[in-house]
Formats: sequence, structure tokens, C-alpha cells
Amino acid sequence: MPKIVGIDLGTTNSVVAVVEGQEPTVITLAEGARLCPSVVGITRAGERLVGSMAKRQAVAAPDRTLSSVKRHMGVSEFVSLAGEQMRPQAVSACILQKLKADAEAYLGEPVTRAVITVPAYFTDSQRQATKDAGTIAGLEVVRIINEPTAAALAYGITATQDQTLLVWDLGGGTFDVSILHITDGIFEVLATSGDMNLGGDDWDARIVAWMAERFQADHNIDLTRDRMALQRLKEAAEKAKVELSSLISTNINLPFLTSGEEGPLHMDIDLARSRMELLCADLLDRLVPPTLTALRDAKLTPAQIDSIILVGGSTRMPAVQDLVKRVLGKEPVKGVDPDESVARGAALQAGVLNAEVQGVLLLDVTPFTLGIETIGGVVASIIEKNTTVPAQNKQIFTTSLDGQTVVNIRVYQGESKSATGNTLIGTFSLIGVPRAPKGVPKIEVSFDVDANGILRVEAIETETGIKQQIKIGSHRALQPEEIAQLQKSFATGSGR
Repeated sequence: MPKIVGIDLGTTNSVVAVVEGQEPTVITLAEGARLCPSVVGITRAGERLVGSMAKRQAVAAPDRTLSSVKRHMGVSEFVSLAGEQMRPQAVSACILQKLKADAEAYLGEPVTRAVITVPAYFTDSQRQATKDAGTIAGLEVVRIINEPTAAALAYGITATQDQTLLVWDLGGGTFDVSILHITDGIFEVLATSGDMNLGGDDWDARIVAWMAERFQADHNIDLTRDRMALQRLKEAAEKAKVELSSLISTNINLPFLTSGEEGPLHMDIDLARSRMELLCADLLDRLVPPTLTALRDAKLTPAQIDSIILVGGSTRMPAVQDLVKRVLGKEPVKGVDPDESVARGAALQAGVLNAEVQGVLLLDVTPFTLGIETIGGVVASIIEKNTTVPAQNKQIFTTSLDGQTVVNIRVYQGESKSATGNTLIGTFSLIGVPRAPKGVPKIEVSFDVDANGILRVEAIETETGIKQQIKIGSHRALQPEEIAQLQKSFATGSGR
């Protein structure tokens, strides 16, 4: 049976893995590395670059290079690359196509199916956008699973005893914390929380701002207005952040960064770990509330957590590790590769779906409460946060006006009882409700969250049977004809 690959489509780096002999193997890419930078570029000749080649182009041609597109998935309709407006799904598809091609070279056979991971706090639109990216790249996305759950699977697949596990996943663009119970091959997520706009990119941005401010104070030149200089600052910031995970101070030396009245200007400054931690103290503080929320939702105390695993390259920062120990009162598990564990877990889930791995069951949950707006702007919850998926539930509602024939249904996610305190994720209308006094018609609203975490909502007027439904996120999702057109264009490109 053809292999199903597991893919960690990351903000900073992406990884592809496959099960061989019931064990997950991370595939080495054509360039000899195991991590593919999530960077896409277009050369002046129109050739597409992906991964390390695109990252190398970034300094010389920042306007023709794009990174961290994951932060735009399901959020932005378009991103700018090489002067053109592109769908974020299409940019992510470039990365997926590169991973697909390298997996095919490794396996010696076509790869047509994949399990792809997403942050646990990804919305329906973001999950659908990820599936669309896979389709454009020529992959059937057989399952979308949450990154912390995948990491837990990679760690706990060999567990010999029951345990409660907390996964801290701080990647380049997102932060997730999930709590799971593992027993007899069953991985049950008890609670999840996070911050979709917090990751290593934010630490880099603080360092960039600090360098730019120092340079402007010394030379009265704003480097943030120079795209090439700004790209060099970004790369230097990321390098400095990585080095400060093992050093207490590092030197940032950027010759010929720009020029002024006195000629070429250089940057040569030292950055201490303590200075970086001071610059990013508020970012570190933002990691605490989601952790406490997950513990509260799981009805557990830190003492009841048996093991803590850290996922995502940003968890290598000493300040992050110290915070984990301070908040949770114990050392994280050693020996877990923060860069590869998510892809390994995705490959194991692929192996389960492909009948290569036996005795494993994942029980994931919805990250948000889901409901609809009712009279007075109050949200009626239909599926509660941390409900195991797939999940279905329905409630009966009615009209608020005499003779009302159209009911507008507004779907929200979030934990507030007020619509204004939640996020609107979809709207649709049920048309043709029989005229009647208010409160008489009965309208059944059904919510269905599938195993990928994607929500479908249906409304039925019970007397006539008229109904309307919507797949949440469909207003941002690509239409079939758009996907077909993008697939056609990708068929003529190498993805490299």
C-alpha cells in the first residue's frame, strides 16, 4: 500500500516524515538537511525557489522572497511576493510540493496522501486553508491533526504506563499548550489553549527593533526603511537568538550594512542574553495565562502532571525553559527533539490510518466554544470548548419577530457569553420560514465538527423541512475552480 507521509508545516521550518517498520523516519531533503526553511522565493527569471535556496535569496532580493506565510493562512486573502498578489494557500503549497518531491525521491514511489499538522488553536478557516494548500500541491490531506497532539504521540508511543502529559509548543509563529492522558495506546486530549500570534518571530522582531534603534541613534539612519538592510537585520536577529540559547553574549557584525555621508556604515554590537530577555519580557509573560487556562480546563494542578515535553525551536531559549520549571514545578523531559517530534507524530498518525501502526487511538478536542448569536447579542453555546472530536450537537431556536420568514444565523467562537466578546466565524440565512407569530417556528441548528476540527453548521425549519448549511471558513476558502487552476500551474513547476 502506498505510504502516507506526515508533514509538520511550520512557520519557520517544515519537516516530512514517514513510518518505516512501525517507526517514524524523518526524511532527509535534497539539500542534505532535515529541516526545510518555510521560505518561498521567485527569481528575476521567474523560477520558483523553496527552502534553503529561497532563504539564501532573501538578503539580495527581499521583495522576491516570503517567509512565515503560516501566519497568513486562513486570515489574509492575499500576500505579496515578487510584486504579485498570491494566495497564502498557494505559497504554502510550494513548500508542500517541495516536501512531496523529496519524499518521493527518498521512497522511490509517488506520494499522494499526507497527514498535516496545525497549531491546536488554528480556526476552521486556517484548517481549511491548510487542506487547500495540500490539494494544490497534489496531496490528499487525509487528516489534519494538532501539533501538540502529534508531539505527544511521538513521545508516548512507547509509553509502558499511564501518564498525564503536558505539551508546550512554541514555534516560529504560534504557541500551544495541550494536556493529554495516555493509557493503553489511547491519547486523550483533556484541554488545549494557546496564542495564535506568539512565537519566535516575535522575539526576532524585538531584537531587530533594538538593533535599528541603536543604529539610528549612532548614525541618524532608519534601517527599517531599507528592505535589504532590514532583511539582514532579521537574519542576524534570528542567528543571535539561537546563539544566546547556549551563550551569555553574542556579537552581531554586519559589514557594509548601508552608507551615509561619511561612506559605508557597519554594525558591530554585542547582545547579552540578559538584554534580550529584558527586551522580550512581556512576550515571555504571555506564555503563562494559556498554561494556567489549560490546567484549569483539565481540572488538574501542576503536581498532577507526570511529564512535560517542549516542542518548537523557540523552547530552546533558557528563559522559556526556566519559565516552564517555575510555573509547573518540574523539569521538562530531556531527549525530545523540538524540531522533529511533530513530524514524527504526524507520520505515526499516517501509519495508523494506513494500518501500519496498530493499537493507537487519538482523541483530540475543539479549541474553542462554538455557538450562535441570539436575542440581545447573547451567544448560545452548542459545542463547548475541549469537546472530543468528531463532535455533533443540536439545539432548537425560534423567531424573534411576528411573521418572520428569514432567519440570519451568526456563528461565533470564543468563551464570552456576549457576541461582541467572541469571534464571528461565519454567517448564513435560512429563507422561507412559514409566517407565524414570534416564538412559534422551530428551527433546529446542528453543529458538526469533524476529525480535522472543521465545523459545518446546518439549520432546518422543522415543520417544512427547508434547510441551509455552511462549512465554516468557506467564505475564505478557495473555490474548486481556483484550486484546479492553481493545481494546473503547479504541475508545470518544480516547487524548488
